[in-house]
Amino acid sequence: MDLFCLSVLLISCKIQVGAQIKLSPEMLTVLQGEEARFTCSTSNTQWTVMVWLLNGTAALSISKLHGVLPSINPNVTAEKNPTSKGDSWQFVLKSTERHNEGPVTCDLQGIDRKAAGLFVQEKGSVKVAGDEKLAFKGQPVLFECKAVGWFPKPTLQWQVNNKNVSQSEYSISSEMSGKSLFTVTSNLSVTAVKSSHVDCLASVSAMPTPLKSSGRLTVVAEVVDDDVCTVPLVVTGSLSALLLLLLICICTVLCYRQKRQAKPNPQEAIWFNQSVSGRSSVAEATGGKVNLGYSSEGPTDAVRNELIMESRSHMDFVSFHKVPDVVHSSSLSLHSESPVQVGLAEDKSKTVRRITTV
Repeated sequence: MDLFCLSVLLISCKIQVGAQIKLSPEMLTVLQGEEARFTCSTSNTQWTVMVWLLNGTAALSISKLHGVLPSINPNVTAEKNPTSKGDSWQFVLKSTERHNEGPVTCDLQGIDRKAAGLFVQEKGSVKVAGDEKLAFKGQPVLFECKAVGWFPKPTLQWQVNNKNVSQSEYSISSEMSGKSLFTVTSNLSVTAVKSSHVDCLASVSAMPTPLKSSGRLTVVAEVVDDDVCTVPLVVTGSLSALLLLLLICICTVLCYRQKRQAKPNPQEAIWFNQSVSGRSSVAEATGGKVNLGYSSEGPTDAVRNELIMESRSHMDFVSFHKVPDVVHSSSLSLHSESPVQVGLAEDKSKTVRRITTV
């Protein structure tokens, strides 16, 4: 009987002592690189040393008399919480790493200990393949989202115009790399009804807001089955093609005429040179003036050439003779067909010009 009472007394004392230590939070999840804080409080004033352990290994010691003792781990420290009743110390892990994941234990030497759980997650990247896609109305468009370098496996969610898409409408596949990091790929098929923006969101539980990547769907045309709308489109296209063809023909004709005007006719150039030379010879022989601006009405090139040849043959009849100072006329007849000769007694000889004109 005495043995049984002693056992009950020891158990009750242990429960009472255990109730004097409190560790919070009991479970903490943080992202890699973030700070982690745990608070250990006790109402038992008999403690002397508080030891903090990470994964069963002592990381920091606190003395009731001297406070935080020097530690070989520069990534940990402790702060006294003045607002709590009794003795309360806050353990601070400055920058969490994946190997810090596990139990965090507060050990009151000789009194009690209590452990909490620390989980470290890693945030990767997310990207929608193809920032912008073009499609006709009614055409299905495939979007692909890839989340790389996450731990644990992230949750993916699609949104179209800020509205969540049901998980049954897209597929998800995942794989793990050598560094225990996950890569998740998801495909979403969207029917092009109107221009929309498409978002892919990836997250883990430690993230306050998901990581988002966006894409754009632009509807460039609509497929119309109504013949009333189709016929005007066909007519408009045909008229545009005809107008374009007419414009090309007009430009071609204008260019051809411009080239013809810029290039002289070789036959006209030869006739002009012959005409000018012939007129110059007649002008010199007759001492008169030739109207270079005169143009006959309707002569052909053959007629022009014949006139030029006749003009030259007439010029051949022009002769110049030197006569003596005194010429005697033996006979003078009005009916004579020979040319009239006139005698002049002068000191100097004269030049007589005879021109036969037909």
